[in-house]
Amino acid sequence: MNYDIQKIRSYFPILHQKVYDKPFVYFDSAASAQKPVQVLMAQEKLHNDFYGNIHRAAHFMADKATEQFEDVRTKIKEFINAEFREEIIFTKGTTESVNLVAFSYCERFLEEGDEIIVSEMEHHSNIVPWQMAAERKRAKVVKLPFSDSGELQLEKLPSLINKKTKLIAVAHVSNVLGTINPISEITKIAHANNVAVFVDGAQAVQHLQVDVHKNDVDFYAFSAHKMYGPNGVGVLYGKKKWLEQMSPYQGGGEMISEVSFDGTTFNELPFKFEAGTPNITGVIAFGAAIDLINEISLQNIAGWEHGLLEYATLKLKEIEGIKIYGEAHEKSGVISFNIEGIHSYDLGMLFDKLGIAVRTGHLCADTVMQHFGIQGCVRISFGMYNTKEEIDMFLEALNKIRVMF
Repeated sequence: MNYDIQKIRSYFPILHQKVYDKPFVYFDSAASAQKPVQVLMAQEKLHNDFYGNIHRAAHFMADKATEQFEDVRTKIKEFINAEFREEIIFTKGTTESVNLVAFSYCERFLEEGDEIIVSEMEHHSNIVPWQMAAERKRAKVVKLPFSDSGELQLEKLPSLINKKTKLIAVAHVSNVLGTINPISEITKIAHANNVAVFVDGAQAVQHLQVDVHKNDVDFYAFSAHKMYGPNGVGVLYGKKKWLEQMSPYQGGGEMISEVSFDGTTFNELPFKFEAGTPNITGVIAFGAAIDLINEISLQNIAGWEHGLLEYATLKLKEIEGIKIYGEAHEKSGVISFNIEGIHSYDLGMLFDKLGIAVRTGHLCADTVMQHFGIQGCVRISFGMYNTKEEIDMFLEALNKIRVMF
């Protein structure tokens, strides 16, 4: 594989510095990826050259900004292979995308006594909104469990589905376990029973080739900031047949066709779900991040990151007292672990003093922690810019910490 890691790293200025007089190693991309110069320059260019409010003004700057903004919608459509541009809704992030569907879909289709199946390995953002919807509609959330190896127990899914089941919510990739869930298989089971499927893709789209048309998902959500793009930008893909039937999530400017005190008619898709002035700068800069991923190619990125995952996993397993959570056969670039006798917070703080950024705690996934009977853990996660040399530095730091304890 021709993968020019030094060229890629040159795009990320933040990586070329020292923290506490140590070389900076960033192993927290699952929380938020670093931003390349292409994204930073796109933000600056917009405000220097052609900023204006989109969709509504009749002047050159607004027209230029609108064109750039809508070009990104097309890029995303192609990136995930959606069928229609209007199936791409811009939000503030994955969390808002989940909440949009949990409100608008459930208002329209969820009735008292109905059920929503949610996997046990979900991030809080893909559990709490469904619980809130169920409480509001007097419905029920049903758990789809996973095994100790970190794989969903799909053999149990058919028995969990009944005539009251309206939707299944599942992560494409677990933010704790790294498990890559078989989305196509889940949608086949669901659709055979007339059940819709919502997929949290926040940990997937930057690592895997996502094809919403091939996988036949009903909804798919992700965030720009985990894809080397800006904060405050998210995407909701929804099948046109659902979006057309769903009520708007928020009211305001742009999402209307006509307003009077006798009543309001709503705008066409996708604008029906995009109330108010959006994050124009963020969306346009997100386009630059997508361009970079396409330039390097997801296939190359996935191959590189898989090599890092295999290398780090093998090295970590040689360490006495380590427990790795999530050893699924299909796994993305995330490793969560604990070391016997050392609290995860202590590990995280000491890694930081040695220049290495990791994530510690419950990782916004209490149900996963409860499954394993732990309070928290340490997570390392890889991006396109990480190297085996950085893994070696991490392992050296880990051994220093173990000696201290």
